Amino acid sequence: MLRTVFFMACLTCWAVWSNAAAALAMSRQDDSNSRPNIVLIVVDDLGMMDSSVPFLTDAAGQPQRYPLNDFYRTPHLEALAARGVRFNQFQAMSVCSPTRLTLLTGQNAARHRTTNWINPTNNNRGARGPTQWNWEGLRTHSVSLPALLREAGYRTMHIGKGHLGPVGSEGEDPTRVGFDVNIGGSSIGQPGSYYGLKKFGAGGTHPVPHLESYYDRDIFLTDALNREACSQIDQSIAEEQPFFLNFCHYAVHAPFQADARFVTDYESSGRSAQAQAFASMVAGVDQSVGDLLKHLEQRGIAEQTLILFLGDNGSDAPLGGPHEVACAAPLRGKKGSHYEGGMRAPLIVAWGKTNEDHRCQKSLPLAANSIQSQLASVCDVFPTVADVAKVAVPGHHQLDGQSLRSLLNGKNGPRTSGFLMHFPHEHRSSYFTSYRKDRWKVVYHYLPSAQSGGQRFELFDLQADPFESTNVAASETEVLQSMMQQLVAELQACDAVYPEDEQGRPMMPIVP
Repeated sequence: MLRTVFFMACLTCWAVWSNAAAALAMSRQDDSNSRPNIVLIVVDDLGMMDSSVPFLTDAAGQPQRYPLNDFYRTPHLEALAARGVRFNQFQAMSVCSPTRLTLLTGQNAARHRTTNWINPTNNNRGARGPTQWNWEGLRTHSVSLPALLREAGYRTMHIGKGHLGPVGSEGEDPTRVGFDVNIGGSSIGQPGSYYGLKKFGAGGTHPVPHLESYYDRDIFLTDALNREACSQIDQSIAEEQPFFLNFCHYAVHAPFQADARFVTDYESSGRSAQAQAFASMVAGVDQSVGDLLKHLEQRGIAEQTLILFLGDNGSDAPLGGPHEVACAAPLRGKKGSHYEGGMRAPLIVAWGKTNEDHRCQKSLPLAANSIQSQLASVCDVFPTVADVAKVAVPGHHQLDGQSLRSLLNGKNGPRTSGFLMHFPHEHRSSYFTSYRKDRWKVVYHYLPSAQSGGQRFELFDLQADPFESTNVAASETEVLQSMMQQLVAELQACDAVYPEDEQGRPMMPIVP
């Protein structure tokens, strides 16, 4: 009798456990099927004009091609843009580390204070740079997008360039700032080599970590990272988890080394060997996008995977000097510059495969093959992803952007914020702050120099003069005063740090 009772009790326990396990499994599967996967593709130094996708528009708002669009060949990016929304007023910080921290924190660089690219081994604040700038980068205790998504059940993966902190810092290792997986990320900002035959720089300077299985193989770094990304996607599917993939290409950053798969396409271009190599690297990134999309479709998850494709700052194509209208033509300037060529970047948002009846896409309908001309910035990526993933942001964490949801469905939503670009360091343009709002852009130079034509203030009407050919600060004095007041207010709201004079005192901007 006792054995029968014991046996029946065991059967009851087994049934309860089995039902609970089945319910949990069904819940996990339903959760992974209903929540969108998110792939953030960040291309290093890819500017607005570095593809065959026309982002700029004519007076009627229609796509307008320029010579650089015809130089590059990026068919997979064209296909991605055709199924989604591309932005032509998307702003990034003018160099990489500030943008990368902004993407993961939702905060302007003036607020998180990583206002310059991070030298892995030396504090590169510059001769007059702020003592209290954030050279250490992202920290474990920081509120970060991957940490929030991981807490919400996402599998978080970082593939490629990190550059979130110097050697020995918490940000050096992406797994210490919210990622479950890190392949390729460290303190370096560029690879020692793009070639597997050169072990991607291992044994020398700037080695790319975690890619030993590709050593001595004839493979380009962009392709190796793409294969790792696809492998990690497969792992997420096996674990039945929605995933966040932060896919950060080292390309198209220097060194400009030819991707043999595509360089012959540019041999008759008449451009320099460096320019041909750069173009082949762009083509390699384009192929990576195509291969990734194909993989998502083969695995049956393309319809529930949202793709955000962007550059981290303006172009650094080896086509001309830092302030010339050359590498980003018709935009003026390039990476590190205070002109639009230095901080205007591409952004494409699209579903991996269009299916308007899919529940993820019903939740976030996209206006296919559309161009969004309202101002947006890297500050908006964090709140957009959090919105799409239905992840709450802690109330104490200040965000400097807002979700792009209303702009993604083809509407012009209420957006009152401008874009602050604060660079209190030395670079191609040194010690400046710029602020964009509606049609106007003001640039304040803390130390007027040849870079600014000896001017402290530059003011551009980007509606009438989109390529910044004429400084109207002297004639539009009321606008200049208003824009400078807003610039100062934004800096104060971010508790920014400033360049320092010879006595170490902060040099505050002057309102005329």
